[in-house]
Amino acid sequence: MQKIVANILVPLMTFMLLLSSCSEFVRVQKSTDANLKYSYAKKYYNMGKYTKAADLLEDVVPLFNGTSEGEQSLYLLANSYYMSKHPYTAAAYFKRYYTSYPKASMVEEARFKAGYGLYSISPDPRLDQSDTYEAIKELQGYIEFYPKGKYAKDAEQYLFELQDKLAYKQYLAADLYYNLGTFMGNNYRSCIVTAKDALKKFPYTKYREDFVFLILKAQYKEAVNSVNEKVQTRYREVLDQYYSYVNEYPNGKFLKRAKQIYESVSKHISKNL
Repeated sequence: MQKIVANILVPLMTFMLLLSSCSEFVRVQKSTDANLKYSYAKKYYNMGKYTKAADLLEDVVPLFNGTSEGEQSLYLLANSYYMSKHPYTAAAYFKRYYTSYPKASMVEEARFKAGYGLYSISPDPRLDQSDTYEAIKELQGYIEFYPKGKYAKDAEQYLFELQDKLAYKQYLAADLYYNLGTFMGNNYRSCIVTAKDALKKFPYTKYREDFVFLILKAQYKEAVNSVNEKVQTRYREVLDQYYSYVNEYPNGKFLKRAKQIYESVSKHISKNL
């Protein structure tokens, strides 16, 4: 009997506590007393209830602008969104914080979190990369202000990852051109131009070897499909690219295929000399 009563009372008491907590939040939320709301916002923040804290802080931050509580309340609002996994909104408030209070104690952390939040929602390379560009901008800003800062190494690592993502997006575009071949025009030329542009923008990308070899493949295909008056010039361009590849990657992952292209081109050139 006691066990049955306990099984009923425990969930009932839990429900009553939750109901009481909700009632308290609604009462405070409806209040017109900014100081009361701020007090409870800090209470919820310290309890890890960041969504409730953010809801209250949204009301008080505009009222505290220009006051002694302005700086802290804005930071708490930004970090509440950050901790409750709303990185885009958090980044917007962190940017507002470090621009409004450039000498504040939490500015370095705010700059880093603005960049990291956007980094965390950077999409798949196949999708629009607007958030990736914004994240790069914020992380570069952090490194410029704090080259030896607390988060500098992490910021650099995240920056490299984002740049590699943009490089890979360009690789996918160049590879698509390659696969289109001569469909409705010379897509090999578009592949070469896109790949070379990527190497200029991202010279240290981890996909560098892939780009260099893709250019070699595309130049070879372009040469094979060239008109007679251009074929010898393009074959020599293929050889130049082959030597560029093997000099940079003497043990490269595409070395066998690169040598096959070299042997094929060498035969064509020798026949037409």
